[in-house]
Amino acid sequence: MSQAVQVAAQLLRQYGDDAEVIATLRAAEVAAQGDAEALAHWDEVIACLSGSGAPDGPAN
Repeated sequence: MSQAVQVAAQLLRQYGDDAEVIATLRAAEVAAQGDAEALAHWDEVIACLSGSGAPDGPAN
């Protein structure tokens, strides 16, 4: 399981339906700081939460 999938699952547990909003806010924060690597991570988390970045492997 990728780190982005783990973070997405944690956000879902903690924030429920607001998880994608929280991830978007965090992405905006790191973008404002100019941290491209962190932004790529949060973009991957957002993709997982929106369903467009679901892992290719089998679900556990």
